[in-house]
Amino acid sequence: MKNLKDILYQVSINQVFGFTDVEVNSLVFDSRKVQKNDVFIAQKGVRFDGHSYIEKAISLGAVVIICEDFPAYKREDVTYVQVSDTNLALAIMASNFYNNPSKILSLVGVTGTNGKTTIASLLYQLFKKAGYKVGLLSTVKILVDETEFKATHTTPDSVTINSYLDKMIESGVDYCFMEVSSHGIHQKRTEGLTFAGGVFTNLSHDHLDYHETFSEYRNVKKSFFDSLSKPAFALTNIDDKNGDFMLQNTKAIKKTYALKTLADYKVKVLEKQFSGTLLKIDESEVWTKLIGRFNALNLLAIFATAELLGLEKLEILTIISRLENVSGRFEYVLSEDSVTAIIDYAHTPDALKNVLETINDIRTGNEKVITVVGCGGDRDRAKRPKIAHIASQLSNQAIFTSDNPRTENAQTILDEMESGVSAENYKKTLSILDRRQAIKTACKFSESGDIILVAGKGHEDYQEINGVRTHFDDLEEVKNCFNQLKK
Repeated sequence: MKNLKDILYQVSINQVFGFTDVEVNSLVFDSRKVQKNDVFIAQKGVRFDGHSYIEKAISLGAVVIICEDFPAYKREDVTYVQVSDTNLALAIMASNFYNNPSKILSLVGVTGTNGKTTIASLLYQLFKKAGYKVGLLSTVKILVDETEFKATHTTPDSVTINSYLDKMIESGVDYCFMEVSSHGIHQKRTEGLTFAGGVFTNLSHDHLDYHETFSEYRNVKKSFFDSLSKPAFALTNIDDKNGDFMLQNTKAIKKTYALKTLADYKVKVLEKQFSGTLLKIDESEVWTKLIGRFNALNLLAIFATAELLGLEKLEILTIISRLENVSGRFEYVLSEDSVTAIIDYAHTPDALKNVLETINDIRTGNEKVITVVGCGGDRDRAKRPKIAHIASQLSNQAIFTSDNPRTENAQTILDEMESGVSAENYKKTLSILDRRQAIKTACKFSESGDIILVAGKGHEDYQEINGVRTHFDDLEEVKNCFNQLKK
């Protein structure tokens, strides 16, 4: 049990009805999960308004209501706290409830359109190999040192974040690396957290179904760096045209990294193969299993972050050479006929372009590149024709298929994708609604030496159609196809 007064520390309060000197059990924002002596936070969401469920929460045992608008009828045995922003209040209260765990360990947030999962996951690997207890909050999974939990959001809600950070403190974790999404920032899920540093990867077309304009999307990302404190570091990719913008108003220590531009941290690609890449980082050569220029930048961000957190240069470079690829990120398998299949999460125009340019950069030119790609339903529609254009432009054969249609008509998504294909590339494209069949077709089209890229879903092990998720794993499907062709 916690005292409400302590939990409300630093929360901006407009009015209170009732008493704040009351013991409470937990913080809940889903009225269905309320139990006796809980605090219910009434949030205004995109589809639902928690204020409509205040009475239900009280009937289930809530003794404190945090709201933006007082209900018309207030019970004498319930405390009502009015605030201007319940999202912000929840974030601060969650940190207080769990005794501000982010102030005890070193928490680093990674934000940007592409590369968040790779950078956060590889930093987890690096610090584990350096002998530390480490935490990870990512799209792929949540790790409390070596204990794994399933991730449901890129950036979880404030209560979940702090509960995991609290578990990390109990486990003796020294560092935690966390993906910070634009949704999470906008919905104040990261407020109340103390970050030791922030990393900006890049910014490109994504989530405009939620943010509406690119400038709003960019400004939301920037607000994360604006909120960093003086002792923290703000590390930004200066090759990206928005890199400087992220640092404009930050109080944190400003550091830059780049492949092409003059920066505090530099990387050069010396040699590239499908088996790995030879890089020069800070005048030292290092071989890595990771592939592509975009991964060269990711590894540079990892090097810089580790050094800013106090690790020695030689130790960092030694461990970088031993890092394993992240699940669903340029993950590849080779068939007995020497066909290379690459599974990648690339689901934005820039990410797909990066992966295909990497493939074309390494290939000899005699192989075919066959790309299988779709676009998610109920998401940013403007990127669909762009993704199709890139796939058809940079591949010998592009097969458009379903991704996670969710509640949308899968054929409508394919039609919108096809509208982006130019006349000269149209003959190189094919649309197959069923994703399994699309992958099988790509395998049948392939010959020895060819490269198949299956993009869009990466680590995901499901496909969501009409709100129902069924098991589907791109890597699994490719392996099955290769085995059938072998027979």
